Amino acid sequence: MKIPLLEIEDLYARVGDKEIIKGFNLTINEGEVHAVMGPNGAGKSTLSYVLTGKPGYEIISGSVKFKGKDLLAMSPEERAREGVFLIMQYPVEIPGVPTSTFLKHSVNAVRKHHHLPELDTMEFIKLLREEGKKLGIDNEMLKRPVNVGFSGGEKKRMETFQMSILKPDFAILDEADSGLDIDALKVVADGVNALRNEKRSMLVITHYQRLLNYIVPDFVHVFADGHIVKSGDKNLALELEEKGYAEFVREK
Repeated sequence: MKIPLLEIEDLYARVGDKEIIKGFNLTINEGEVHAVMGPNGAGKSTLSYVLTGKPGYEIISGSVKFKGKDLLAMSPEERAREGVFLIMQYPVEIPGVPTSTFLKHSVNAVRKHHHLPELDTMEFIKLLREEGKKLGIDNEMLKRPVNVGFSGGEKKRMETFQMSILKPDFAILDEADSGLDIDALKVVADGVNALRNEKRSMLVITHYQRLLNYIVPDFVHVFADGHIVKSGDKNLALELEEKGYAEFVREK
């Protein structure tokens, strides 16, 4: 029997005293791209933080299995080494840490976790150059501290570049289109699509259908009031673009 890559069952989570994730269920198999769409405050970004282990998000009940293992029992670092990756809505700056140094340590940490030999300097530089060409990442960007002084589009390209270097098994894109003009969006989408294969899965979190014109999902889910209220194929995104989320938002 094939084990799902990610299996979320009856998940409840809160921040402080506010319950945000409320009975969330989702199964993602290898090679699938799922899109989660919904109004502000539904809990979409909270879901991404819970899955990646951001501190301050308390699990009330439920389970999350990744490759059959208990994801919630892992530290954020363990989750990353196991193959979970997040393209953040607002990428953080890390002053004083050159991007190339950050990436080399990240890549070799993942390789070591999977009992693979670490890349030496020349092998790593070759990898950077090959992947950098695809996303317009030059040597000067790699010398700069992580995301420091980058424009919004540069930060998103760098997040996509990190994904292409690390090649995770499961990538979460938390509003990857936020703050991007159409040209930058196409670059990011092309980089993401180049990584799609029969093994790698993705969870695309977005408000708007426009991103899904470029990263076409296999499944679309409407997320409202902390859980999935409707699922369908890519045509559901077009329906949401036309009608909005009003019918799914509960009056408070």
